[in-house]
Amino acid sequence: MTLQTKLIILGFLILATTLEVTGDAIIRLGLGRSVAAIKGAYFAAGAVLLFGYGLSLNLAPIEFHRVVGVYIATLFVVWQIISFLVFRSVPTLPILVGGALIVAGGLMVAFWEHDAAPSKIAIVGSPHADQGDQDPA
Repeated sequence: MTLQTKLIILGFLILATTLEVTGDAIIRLGLGRSVAAIKGAYFAAGAVLLFGYGLSLNLAPIEFHRVVGVYIATLFVVWQIISFLVFRSVPTLPILVGGALIVAGGLMVAFWEHDAAPSKIAIVGSPHADQGDQDPA
């Protein structure tokens, strides 16, 4: 995997996690509203952002089983940033230490090159089904 591909994957994951965490935060803010129309507007905005998260995560050019590791790592970092910006929540030392382990593990899952043969199975309907994991015959 080239550096450019890794950066593209990281870009998709930063976009996906930012949309997910922001959508979750907006829905949480909406839960505290008393006027139904305003609450509904918050929920609708959150739903749009959560759809964008799902779309951008699945457009990342990486196998679905490998995206999980770096996704969780990216999610942790973005979650802490949004939590601070929206809710003024400062991460504690245990959160930072645990988060460092999450990030390290996520990067290992996604980018640790190994000698195993690639899968010969392509998932029908996957946006990347025509890349690499198909039988050349």
